[in-house]
Amino acid sequence: MLSRIAESLFWVGRYVERADDTSRILDTHLQLLLEDPWISEDLACRSLLAVMGAAPPPVGPAVTPVNVMQTLGYDRLNAGSIAGALDAARENARRARETISTELWECLNTTRNDLPGAIANRTTPEFFAWGRERAAVAAGITDSATSRDQIWTFLVLGRSIERADMTARLVATRAVAGSSGPSWTTLLRSCGAYEAFLRAYRGSASDALAAEFLLLDPLFPRSVVYALRQAEECLVALGEGNDRSLVESAVRILGRVRSGLEFRPVGQLLENLPAEMEEVQRACSSASDAVRVRYFPTGLHDDWVGERI
Repeated sequence: MLSRIAESLFWVGRYVERADDTSRILDTHLQLLLEDPWISEDLACRSLLAVMGAAPPPVGPAVTPVNVMQTLGYDRLNAGSIAGALDAARENARRARETISTELWECLNTTRNDLPGAIANRTTPEFFAWGRERAAVAAGITDSATSRDQIWTFLVLGRSIERADMTARLVATRAVAGSSGPSWTTLLRSCGAYEAFLRAYRGSASDALAAEFLLLDPLFPRSVVYALRQAEECLVALGEGNDRSLVESAVRILGRVRSGLEFRPVGQLLENLPAEMEEVQRACSSASDAVRVRYFPTGLHDDWVGERI
């Protein structure tokens, strides 16, 4: 496969997942600001921007949800925003048009064409729901209409790395905000994980168990460990029949951080959760860099907001 095609597929997977997860995180936190009048709006918005990798404005005028939405929701020139990620996903799909299905191309193209109307005519909660819906359609088409070859592997590799990074950011928002942030139950609901969590723990609920589920559950697709393991499996599949040393760097990076999460007591992870989640984000960034060096070394680097180059 040509390196430019592989790169485009990888970033289609990442950008679609980024739009989905950013919608979930913003929906959770902005709804909390509406419900709790005692939360410092400026501090909460600055913390959210920082966790999402967007530089908060300098000390001065208070940062409001409107500022957050302009930066992380509607800015089509910012690949870290919902609109920017959907735009970028369509552009990368255009570059790989000859390899992706017509259904996936039409989904991403329609989404890009509908974006101005969604920004102008939908309320903020409706915009979040629309972003999640369009990402879910794209993910469903990817899983149902793509042969399990290198095309699917690069799409899923990008999606898995992005999902691990974004779930870590979601968990970090709770750790940074503390008691003023969303509850663990709210975070579970934002990931669509609440019912699965109740089934897994037979109705028992506690902050520690909720954190354990989002971080370590081996069966839930949005847990950090599940996403990291799926990314590792994709890398191993890409390395079959080739010089495996060329992909071992990325596999080691992801495997090391996954093992650090899996084989340590949950209480120990919770004691220093922001640093642990930052380590996951660094590992995802480093693995993405290793994939780029191996498979598309001459391509332009589409970096995630706040990601190390």
